Amino acid sequence: MIFQQLKGIEVMSLQKPSRLRRTVGLRKLVRETSLSVNDFIRPIFVTHRNKRQEIKSMPGQFHFPLDELEKTIAGSIKLGINGIILFGIPKSKDETGTDTTNDNGIIQQAVRNIRGAFPELIIITDACFCQYTTHGHCGILDKNGIIDRKSSLTQLQRQALSHVNAGADFVAPSCMIDGMVKYIREALDNNGFDMRGIISYAVKYASTFYGPFRNAANSALQQGDRQSYQIDTGNVREALKEAQIDVDEGADIIMVKPALPYLDIIREVKNHVSCPVSAYQVSGEYAMIKAAAQHNWLDENESLMESLLGIKRAGADIIITYFADAASKLINK
Repeated sequence: MIFQQLKGIEVMSLQKPSRLRRTVGLRKLVRETSLSVNDFIRPIFVTHRNKRQEIKSMPGQFHFPLDELEKTIAGSIKLGINGIILFGIPKSKDETGTDTTNDNGIIQQAVRNIRGAFPELIIITDACFCQYTTHGHCGILDKNGIIDRKSSLTQLQRQALSHVNAGADFVAPSCMIDGMVKYIREALDNNGFDMRGIISYAVKYASTFYGPFRNAANSALQQGDRQSYQIDTGNVREALKEAQIDVDEGADIIMVKPALPYLDIIREVKNHVSCPVSAYQVSGEYAMIKAAAQHNWLDENESLMESLLGIKRAGADIIITYFADAASKLINK
């Protein structure tokens, strides 16, 4: 009976305000899933440029120079966000992505600056090769244009160590190379960083929804595709297998990416693994909502909150989203 009353909330809006307030309060009381500012991780693009520049394919998102990071992060912290994930845009690229391990690279500099300004902030660093290599692949290629697994993993270890040396709390390998979690975990443990964590992009689909990010990170492929190492968009069992492998190798958190087209996968992974599950609401998901809102086809605030609620309801413990600040402002109202 009470739920029938809740469904009639729009009718009750015509009745006495006190009755409406009680009904709204009761509706909140029995709500099964709710969003919290604590659910969000904010992605940030950092660059060597001298000034902030908006990313055309992602309205409202920017490339931040090092000297503007503190201001923008302080704004997020004020909203209650306590974690960020960093993506670096290097000055130069080469065939092997050597700048990934540069102690004075863009990510390493950014982490040191942020750690000094915000000792309590959770800092996550993306560990990959695509924006650092001239070919755009997520690893080092051999003479046949195929990812050289051993050399890529060895360099990934050095990259992870340079990130935690700078002050990162978590390294998030996104290259989808078999053994990446094992190699990073061994490197961290053997070098005194056993308390630093790994958020694994274990379930990363070969998706078209990464398009705006490729533009933002200048990581478009120059040859071939990523289908040989990212998951086929039609597969479920493969996703569960990848997730379990990375848990067994020492991942602390498993990520599913993208989020909205793969809500079923988030739920399956949540039921399958014992560690926390994160979901990445990727650039294409963000751009769709922004574009529709700009044309007045959708209400931006309502649609972004509904999309995030759906991701949470599917089972995500953590949501990486470009809407982190916007959603937090709405929650804090």
